[in-house]
Amino acid sequence: MSRHVRHVIAAAILLLGVMIALPARAAVVGGFDFDRAQVSVTGLQVPWGFAFLPDGSALVTERNTGRVMQVRPGQTPVAVATISGVSASGESGLLGIAVSPTYAQDQWVYVYFTTASDNRLARFRLSAPSTQNVLLSGIPRATVHDGGRIAFGPDGMLYLATGDAGTTSNAQNMSSPAGKILRMNPDGSIPASNPVAGSRVYSLGHRNVQGLAWDAQGRMYATEFGQNTTDEINQIVAGGNYGWPTCEGTCNNPSFRNPIITWTTAEASPSGLAFANNTLFAAALRGTRLWAVSLNGSGGSAGASAQFQGQYGRLRAVAVGPDGWLWVGTSNRDGRGTPVAADDRIIRVPPAGVTPSPSPSPSPSPSPSPSPSPSPSPSPSPSPSPSPQPGGPCSATGTVQTQWGNGYVVQPVTVTNTGTSALSGWRVTFTLPAGHTLSGSWNATLTVSGQTVTATNQNYNGNLAPNASTTFGFQVTRPTGNTATVSGYTCGSP
Repeated sequence: MSRHVRHVIAAAILLLGVMIALPARAAVVGGFDFDRAQVSVTGLQVPWGFAFLPDGSALVTERNTGRVMQVRPGQTPVAVATISGVSASGESGLLGIAVSPTYAQDQWVYVYFTTASDNRLARFRLSAPSTQNVLLSGIPRATVHDGGRIAFGPDGMLYLATGDAGTTSNAQNMSSPAGKILRMNPDGSIPASNPVAGSRVYSLGHRNVQGLAWDAQGRMYATEFGQNTTDEINQIVAGGNYGWPTCEGTCNNPSFRNPIITWTTAEASPSGLAFANNTLFAAALRGTRLWAVSLNGSGGSAGASAQFQGQYGRLRAVAVGPDGWLWVGTSNRDGRGTPVAADDRIIRVPPAGVTPSPSPSPSPSPSPSPSPSPSPSPSPSPSPSPSPQPGGPCSATGTVQTQWGNGYVVQPVTVTNTGTSALSGWRVTFTLPAGHTLSGSWNATLTVSGQTVTATNQNYNGNLAPNASTTFGFQVTRPTGNTATVSGYTCGSP
């Protein structure tokens, strides 16, 4: 055998070994294509919570600065509010944020933050951020275990997760709001339907909850930091006791509810939580990964896999955006990470089947200042929108993702260029059932004529190469009990 042939064979064997050793592609997990993840926002300072406005932009809290930033993919974050009275040290500071489900009508933004004396819940309007309406104060504070996640549930109630503030007995003390998940009306008052009359306590026995989410059946879940051995995700029920400080992880006590899944503290330290496509996504701080937990029919775990392991560092926040993408925030400047120059960042993961446009690099120059409050709802057009024009074939499909008694959200509506040449703009029309009215939208401009709705692209998502896709979404108000149905999607160039 010649030396040349031996070299060729050796090279082939080496190449085969490299190919075998390469890790498998993450492919699609929980309905999202992690191989197409994009860094969409950079330069944040310890982002803690996400909440989305009707225009599709996100409000992001910065824990240590007390600022609320408005972010859009590929653009420089803009400070739109600074919360007065924030005292940041250790794990405390400006934490959770939520936008009113009826933001188009009331413009309320809710925040949870630490002061020099307590943790408190307040709401304000972007048009007057210095005017705070404190809804709940006196929640024990500390430099550790402040909890902090706030979210509106599918029942329209506001939920607040608190930590034990370093005093473990708080978690079982019904007179203390610490170590609990609290449930209240949007104005902070106590709902008559709470498990204990006259109390905001919805569940107890928590050490430090930083993530809340609901599945498609309305079941509630929460992440839980363990002390030394076990981190958890729990399915939360009204009046449930989750065992802290008597035990962590699975408890051999019928008085306590067991988690649906556990990890070691090195694998997780789970913070933010989101749900999509029958999967819970938990952002892990110490674990430096995103856990994807598939659910079975009863809401238990059907298995878990880790994404982004070690790729972006500590992960704090995760949410499904109105664009249909999964948004993930890093926490590498919180004093426990190893930041890179771009930190902290927001990474976006597209839904499976959506071909992202070229990744928008965050702009080095400031983007135009946003309006403090978007217009409430689309104004009706005076005449029916013209039918789609030929010249740029495209398709549109929509999915009802979330629904409640008198409303529902359709997202994503996926617009795909099915032609052989690039599109420089698109227009989608569809029909709402009688009595259903549009109450919000994002990533498109919507106009209404009767029950016909016309959506046109924004300036940042109109250009589509052949086979490329983009998404938008909208919210609808309906008579209670009516079926959530949207029909007749058609797509064309404007």
